[in-house]
Amino acid sequence: MAEVILMPRLSDTMTEGVIAAWHKKPGDAVKKGDLLAEIETDKATMELESYQEGTLLHVGADKGGKLQVNDLLAIIGKAGEDVSALVAQHAGGGNGAAAPKVEEAPKKEEPKKEEAAPKKETAAVDVSSMEEVVLMPRLSDTMTEGVIAGWHKNVGDVVKKGEVLADIETDKATMELESYKEGILLYQGAKAGEKIQVNDLLCIIGKEGFDVNGVVNALKNGGGTAAPAAKTEAAPKIETASPAAAASSAPAAEQQVVNEGRIFASPLAKKIASEKGIDLKYVKGSGDNGRITKSDVDSFTPSAAPAAAAPAAKAAAPAAPSVPAGQENFVETPVSQMRKTIARRLSESLFTAPHFYLTMSIDMDACVAARGKLNEMSKVKISFNDLVLKAVAVALKQHPKVNSSWLGDKIRTNYHVNIGVAVAVDEGLLVPVIRFADTKSLSQIAAEVKDYAQKAKDKKLQPADWEGSTFTISNLGMFGIDQFTAIINPPDACILAVGGISQEPVVKNGAIVPGNVMKVTLSCDHRVVDGATGSAFLQTLKSLLEEPLRMMI
Repeated sequence: MAEVILMPRLSDTMTEGVIAAWHKKPGDAVKKGDLLAEIETDKATMELESYQEGTLLHVGADKGGKLQVNDLLAIIGKAGEDVSALVAQHAGGGNGAAAPKVEEAPKKEEPKKEEAAPKKETAAVDVSSMEEVVLMPRLSDTMTEGVIAGWHKNVGDVVKKGEVLADIETDKATMELESYKEGILLYQGAKAGEKIQVNDLLCIIGKEGFDVNGVVNALKNGGGTAAPAAKTEAAPKIETASPAAAASSAPAAEQQVVNEGRIFASPLAKKIASEKGIDLKYVKGSGDNGRITKSDVDSFTPSAAPAAAAPAAKAAAPAAPSVPAGQENFVETPVSQMRKTIARRLSESLFTAPHFYLTMSIDMDACVAARGKLNEMSKVKISFNDLVLKAVAVALKQHPKVNSSWLGDKIRTNYHVNIGVAVAVDEGLLVPVIRFADTKSLSQIAAEVKDYAQKAKDKKLQPADWEGSTFTISNLGMFGIDQFTAIINPPDACILAVGGISQEPVVKNGAIVPGNVMKVTLSCDHRVVDGATGSAFLQTLKSLLEEPLRMMI
């Protein structure tokens, strides 16, 4: 029997998806794990793999078409199977496919859009449906605007699918925006350093002769935020990209690059390549359209192991200019998108959520001894922060009220444990999430934390990496801080501030002896967590860290 595939919710804020590309067409055989399509969500363009086998009998929308979440995306079944009843059953869901014979349906819609688009110059033009128009995407759940950090393409340049169009500075990171269209870059909505609101015109990619002015005027007349600049002929080069390009040129000379631009690979292939330290641009794919599979990565043998790219010489921090005594001197720096968001969200948290604080001292002697033994066996170096994270995860399973979220008119009690780990970067603070931390070993946690910390510093975190936390840990112990209080990361109900381990006199068996003591402070949202609840959680955490073998059970 034919199986229906509905448009999945690929992010927590996604309501609809745009078909960026189909990798299979009606009549093609589909195997489990094959790449079906690329879906443009509100945060990124993501690959959708098939979890069924059979023949693709129907597609719910053509390339460029929009589907709401849970609308009919595709039908997979046996060749020749009649799916008209299934199509009719889902016809009311808003998908554009009404005809049972879908081999014709998607092909008829696209030319009509292309013919109609250039002719419409009034405010009623629906630019979101135009193939040539690229709007500013929402690259994070809190993003409202983006700053053009730099353009990688100038007006008039040929753009291929998968090539990087621009670097966009969001409220959380600077991210590369890849093109999912091909053509000529006809228009840029803003120059480097300028802001564009989410869903405003970012650029236009199409064929020569496309009516650019008609689209821009329609946006202006329709009340949309118009691009302040006309065609920007000289797009600035991205200075931050040059070190990476220089670093990649060395291995390229020794080993042939087979993938340029966007690299298509299965999630499993990407994961294995990351674990083995393999750069996928050197791996030849055997899947559809050159897609790299697990077997390609497993069988890959570098002809000459690329030397680990030596980090570009770190620019020395600029020395403070010498100023004659008695003269005032200062520098004013524009507030970055990340810093604006930190200011807004934490101000809202501190002045909206009624915070209260619980502090406890923990004897870390057993953890100090256990860590030494664990690192003798572990392939990944385990830090004290990893031990704290594991203990917190175990304690949260026993105290789900602390693992809750305030949602305004309701409280969500989470029974899964996703712990956000605050990571300091030059621009501010990022909080990547260790998902299902209670189910992971210490070595797995250590590896993930190190990987996320490096990605944060390299500005390579993706939106999915920092979304969905249920509890947050902020550790300043490595900076010599004994104790501090942290501001809750909404919508979480609590955050744990971890200080350093210091040697202090403690009483054991009636004698004063030196001991390793760590202080932790739990910040609680009193709308969700009461004092007794928070105290019970800290008692459990203390017992786990003072007897670390208990958290291994």
